[in-house]
Amino acid sequence: MTLKIAEEFTETPGPRFKSEGAYSGQEFREGWLKPRFDQAEASGQKLLVDLDGGFGYATSFLEEAFGGLARECSPDRVLNVLEFKSNDEPYLSSDIERYIRESKTGSRAA
Repeated sequence: MTLKIAEEFTETPGPRFKSEGAYSGQEFREGWLKPRFDQAEASGQKLLVDLDGGFGYATSFLEEAFGGLARECSPDRVLNVLEFKSNDEPYLSSDIERYIRESKTGSRAA
């Protein structure tokens, strides 16, 4: 199962929260990432999140999307289901994994 952000959501990811502008990390998490995560987890599959093809990701977008999912579901569950592809910017995968591991309920580390 694959979720291609640039094709399915936007090539220009925005800010952290929906209240701050279009294509936010919150909007992506709620409308795209969480439903696909739930579907993959329920079927025992991995969800490959493809980060390629976009025009850059703000730390706040990534932390809200992936750290926010971990705050909602637990870091262990998220890391067990999600995999990342980022040939354009290889460091993004390790950054996202760190946001997931460091997530804590109610915290926002950016």
